[in-house]
Amino acid sequence: MHTLPTRLWIAAVWCGLALFDATQNVFLMRTAGMHHAWTALFCFRFFYWLVWALATPAVLRQGMDFAVRHRGGWRAWCVHLAACLAVGMLSATWTATMEYGLNPWMVAGTPPWTVLWYQHFVGGIITDVVLYATVFAIGYGLHARERLLLEQAERVKAQLDGLRRQIEPHFLFNTLNTVTGLVREQRNDDAVDTIAGLSELLRRVLDDSDRNLISLGEELAFLDKYFAIQKMRFGDRLQYSVQAPEALLSASIPSLLLQPLVENGFKHGLARRAQGGAIRLAIGAIDEMLDIVIYNDGPALPPGAAPPRAGIGWRNVRERLRGLYGDHHALDMRNRDGGVEVHIAIPLRGVAA
Repeated sequence: MHTLPTRLWIAAVWCGLALFDATQNVFLMRTAGMHHAWTALFCFRFFYWLVWALATPAVLRQGMDFAVRHRGGWRAWCVHLAACLAVGMLSATWTATMEYGLNPWMVAGTPPWTVLWYQHFVGGIITDVVLYATVFAIGYGLHARERLLLEQAERVKAQLDGLRRQIEPHFLFNTLNTVTGLVREQRNDDAVDTIAGLSELLRRVLDDSDRNLISLGEELAFLDKYFAIQKMRFGDRLQYSVQAPEALLSASIPSLLLQPLVENGFKHGLARRAQGGAIRLAIGAIDEMLDIVIYNDGPALPPGAAPPRAGIGWRNVRERLRGLYGDHHALDMRNRDGGVEVHIAIPLRGVAA
């Protein structure tokens, strides 16, 4: 609560209140037919709120501490009452001193300072209690809001971490199946190279295990290694291309976002075709959104058939996008040009303007 923006907000609020109060009092003075110099009255009413402005951070902190400790009972309320009275006494002291020195109303025979102090303390006690309670409640509410946002963020992070851990063994098992296929085909050298590539990929996954977001460039580098493994299996039957402007490589995307969708292209597309096929990624920026298209050239989904969205890969991607971006994203699968196209759109972040 003691950050510079917070202090500036506190100063702005109290300056606004003081300016309104001072202007109103000068206007009332003129309305009452008093035509002496108004500067003393304006300064008196403007700086009248100085003590409360200085006390606001401490009272806000009291409200936040009360929210943390959940302490009630008469002792806690006695402490807050004493704090309120202390601020009220300081305010009365400051106000009486200003009035005694400035004589803002230009009256003859200014009362003694002690009389002024008593008048301001007793006359302002209700205002002091209301101000203390208001600032205290704001502090309490701010902490409650921060705590709620923190809990929500922690829940989302836990959900995303769980989904990420779910996709990692899925990727591992599928790659091991590739190794098994190579061994059965007696392509032992390729199997060894695949295991080495898998080891490198897993090392990368573990290094990024504490990050839900990585750069697009990092994700594409991961995909390059993944395609190198698949190339061991499919050989020349697999064609792979990526179109991504260099300016977008710093954009933030969820880690392991594209790999499950590309893997779906292998499972439901290329692996079913003896002649293999191509997978193409096209990435761009449209209306402040990062636009990603993953296309495999066949076979297309049968007419009227539901897209293969029940699998762990698609479901995982969908839930992670929902957790990170809420409704501000797009994920869709459709037939196109004899093949299948997956379209993703997420907020464009991490790119220099």
